[in-house]
Amino acid sequence: MITLRRDQDRHHARRRRHDVWLTFYPGQDADPMASGFRALEVLTENRVPPGAGVSPQPRRQAETVTYVHQGALAQQDSGGHSNLVRAGEFQRRSTSHSVHHSDRNASSSDWARIFRISLNPATIDFTDDQEQKRFSTAERRGVLCVVASPDGRRGSLRVQQDMIIHSAILDHGQHLTYELTTGRCAWLHVVLGEVEVGEVILTGGDGAGITGERAISLTARADTEILLLDLPEVIPGFIQSGGVA
Repeated sequence: MITLRRDQDRHHARRRRHDVWLTFYPGQDADPMASGFRALEVLTENRVPPGAGVSPQPRRQAETVTYVHQGALAQQDSGGHSNLVRAGEFQRRSTSHSVHHSDRNASSSDWARIFRISLNPATIDFTDDQEQKRFSTAERRGVLCVVASPDGRRGSLRVQQDMIIHSAILDHGQHLTYELTTGRCAWLHVVLGEVEVGEVILTGGDGAGITGERAISLTARADTEILLLDLPEVIPGFIQSGGVA
């Protein structure tokens, strides 16, 4: 089954000087996906003008994966630590209640485009740390490249929660198949381009939750970039010693 979230159905907000599109927007009672899809709680797209700040993350325990698609993101925390995440880089950042972060577009002349992904924090006791890595266009072209996973497979970021994030850059006409194991579902987000999923066509900004399928069949109808999240059907507890509690 495919559950669609079209680009125009995302919540669009202007925050200070930048635009943010929220795939899920809590508080909309009539929306069955207001609070997310399975364990996926946050998937936002930020378009940030030169020098402007990015909306802060909630001040609670959280683990967030950030993808800088365009530009560069300058970060600073309340402990005085600074960091830079550049285009093509993915970052995993875990935060507790005690540390606050401020992020901004690092450029004084160019816009930045930034995606953020976060799961329901469940019962994980997060520590304050981060990890980031660049995944080149060549690594992601024509394949579902693992950029984040619980076991850090294939050099991916190591997340503390039960999700596997893939990134793919597809040429027009390329086809991919992704198998889902028992008890797993997926969320597909189209960063740009156009992709056919079964009999459904998705374009830039569209998302789709996929459940009850053994495999996902994808065909690019234009030059396309996607994010594919492999998620548990049931919201998990915390990961400990290589397993899910």
